[in-house]
Amino acid sequence: MKGILGLLKQKTAPRPEETQDSILFSTAFAGQGVDQSMLVPWEARAVEVGAKRLSASRGSKLLQNLWAKDKYMALLQANGVERMERFFVFATVPANRDLILQDEYGNFMVVLLTGTIAVDRAQPWGEHLRLAETRPGDILGEMSLLDSGIRFSACTTLTDCEVAVLSAEALDDMMTQDPQLAASLVALLARKLSLRLRVVSARLSDNHK
Repeated sequence: MKGILGLLKQKTAPRPEETQDSILFSTAFAGQGVDQSMLVPWEARAVEVGAKRLSASRGSKLLQNLWAKDKYMALLQANGVERMERFFVFATVPANRDLILQDEYGNFMVVLLTGTIAVDRAQPWGEHLRLAETRPGDILGEMSLLDSGIRFSACTTLTDCEVAVLSAEALDDMMTQDPQLAASLVALLARKLSLRLRVVSARLSDNHK
């Protein structure tokens, strides 16, 4: 993660010979040996789950209100969320739809705005474990967006949900157009992810005893 943040920092003050176009996140999967055909982008998943576009005005308002109450995301600089909203896609998703599948490659993350999403993991020894039932404001899928790895768990809507989606391409655009904001977002995502993984790790260890 230090390497990612270092590259982000470089984007805030690029040298003259450096290109201004960021390709860090949108090409990272290829760097891991993941063929483009293996990737599941939001556009494809949206069709599969029957997602419908949510108005940007409603989605933006929900995102602002939720992140203003989040102890980490509230640390974003003044008007940071407002500046960030143009990089998100907002959508509504029916109940009982798989937004994310375990062990797939996906290059987007989801912020739950309304509704409930179940987070489940199939264990190697056959057990199916429910890791969480999320609440509005929770972020899903950011680990794969940051490290270009396979999805750790499956995320299924339990109710009709409204979501905000950030793709790797959109994150690259943010790095180019507003690099300090992108650096802050990645740092906060990494912190939240680290804490969540510690909790999940402890739970998995307890269940395997």
